Amino acid sequence: MGKFLRPKAEVLPNDAVVPHKNLISPAPTDFTHELKRPEPYYFSSGATEANGKFAAGTKLRLMDTSGSRCWVADERGLYVEIECAALRKL
Repeated sequence: MGKFLRPKAEVLPNDAVVPHKNLISPAPTDFTHELKRPEPYYFSSGATEANGKFAAGTKLRLMDTSGSRCWVADERGLYVEIECAALRKL
């Protein structure tokens, strides 16, 4: 009695943390587009290694467009860059 099991402590990698510059508060509540397909997203402009992936159908607010990539925000306030071609206007 009085004993319990603790999980082994684990240190998360640096990429597990969302940079402060990639969070919007308050998060948007009105959305302008949705994704036509699953789409990787990037924390930095022009990055080649994805930081995560949105599912098809994710609702997003278009924030800015620069060439073939767009900056969008999701319902959590995640502010990231994706390929504009993946968006469909609502």
